[in-house]
Amino acid sequence: MQGKRFIAPQDWYETIPQSHGITLIHEPWIKPFYRCNMWFVQGRDRDLLFDSGLGAVPLRQYVALLRERPILCVASHTHFDHIGSHHEFCDCGVHALEASILERPSPHTTLADLYANDDMFDGRPLGWDPERYRTPGVVPTHILQHGDIIDLGDRAFEVIHTPGHSPGGIALWESATGVLLSGDTIYDGPLLDDTYHSSPADYRVSLETLRSLPVSIVHGGHFPSFGRVRFGQLITDYCKGRRKPGCPTEGL
Repeated sequence: MQGKRFIAPQDWYETIPQSHGITLIHEPWIKPFYRCNMWFVQGRDRDLLFDSGLGAVPLRQYVALLRERPILCVASHTHFDHIGSHHEFCDCGVHALEASILERPSPHTTLADLYANDDMFDGRPLGWDPERYRTPGVVPTHILQHGDIIDLGDRAFEVIHTPGHSPGGIALWESATGVLLSGDTIYDGPLLDDTYHSSPADYRVSLETLRSLPVSIVHGGHFPSFGRVRFGQLITDYCKGRRKPGCPTEGL
């Protein structure tokens, strides 16, 4: 880690407005492969946060828009880089198959034992120590299933169960706008299907389910967002074995 400096908490997060009233929150000092995209959606009655990042820097304390109104914080799945700050929210949701991990995470079940180390960073969170890093647990207030609706008052997202990367992976689909919040089921980078609880067969089924949606834009769990044409290309590439770590891919 020589030459990589510690980053002050107030400089750790960045917010970037997107189309359809969605805001990207991310941690720009984490390398792209490990950097979680957190998606914030403002609703009439409450707001939605899809994933909560590493958790090494308090999220609500240093991202002002998360302190203003009631928020439902939903986990796309329970790997450490997506649930690190879930414990900061009174209302949080997760698919039923991974509720126990969110409540009692461990380095093994969250993959922190494999990936939560100094190699993740271009700049480290102030005080970061990989030996002491742990993902705090939280009891979910919303146990989600396929077909559930997350109602924000003036916006509604359907929960789509997308196992493959992990058993309880989900995507959120807003039919009114064609927005898909896809978590780690699909993004424009190497897709991981070889963890201890992954299933390539389930992954292919999940991607074909998503392919049937008339998406306008996909906001994934990592890397930049993309449109419908790229969406179809990525699914085809995975099914042909071209979206794995170590495989040549465009745009990485």
